[in-house]
Amino acid sequence: MTITPQVGEGSAAWAGVLELDIAQSGDRSVAKKQYHEGALRVIRPHYLDGNGHLTYTVVNPGGAYFGADHYLLDFHVRQGGSLTVTTQSATKVYKTPQGPAVQHMKVTLEPDAYLEYVPDQLIVYRDGDYRQTTDVLMHASSTLCMSEIVTPGWSPDATDFTYKGLSMRTEIKVTDGQSTSRLALDFLRVRPSEEGNIAAPGLMEGFTHTGQLLLASAQLTDELCEQVRALAEASDTRSGVSLLGHARSLGVRGIAVRSLGRRTEDIAHLHNRIIDIVRASIAGMRPLELRKY
Repeated sequence: MTITPQVGEGSAAWAGVLELDIAQSGDRSVAKKQYHEGALRVIRPHYLDGNGHLTYTVVNPGGAYFGADHYLLDFHVRQGGSLTVTTQSATKVYKTPQGPAVQHMKVTLEPDAYLEYVPDQLIVYRDGDYRQTTDVLMHASSTLCMSEIVTPGWSPDATDFTYKGLSMRTEIKVTDGQSTSRLALDFLRVRPSEEGNIAAPGLMEGFTHTGQLLLASAQLTDELCEQVRALAEASDTRSGVSLLGHARSLGVRGIAVRSLGRRTEDIAHLHNRIIDIVRASIAGMRPLELRKY
């Protein structure tokens, strides 16, 4: 991904910038660098698990993403580091007459790093337009969990899908230090103004909410994959599980869980249960508990 301008070089062009550089120090992870400006902030980090795993909560003091604003998030987890990133509340995109709101996210995971990205839902309101790109470069020994939930915003006539458009592109690449292979390239594009009845069969199948959970790790065993599939099938969502195998030459497996639902809570509950079994099996951590007060 090419992003212009770079942080520190005319970064006033960004509506908000957040950089986290996390390293392992002794028995816990710490921020080697924490930088923010504009409409992005972070709350003081917490150690919620009692085991040195670091949790950051991202805050947008402006309350929403606005038209033509560009936001940059850059997360770097160094060797052996462990990080969870969440948000204080839902990310809201209101009317964007000036042009789409755009978020760029870059993730770098060094050997044996662990990252969970678990934001609250994205809500796109009437006449809103949102574009998101996420680029991940992870070492073959690291672990990645990324959750996304999209909710249509309220409109005066109680009609769903009144936003202009939504696109979310995610690319995950894996490296062993010698070679690099693409594990996944995922793209979600919804243009209600062009596609007619989004809730019709063949599109959203009568559902209003959509979610995606991407998992990648060399420690994703067959048993763990089957547990994920069982949770998806038993959930209050319509979900499917896909295996991502393009980086198997580097020993890494990936899973994509895609869900349709009618409530944010149903998809979030599924994502959290899956993350909990990944935490227990791969990182030896307790269930995810995000305190937002």
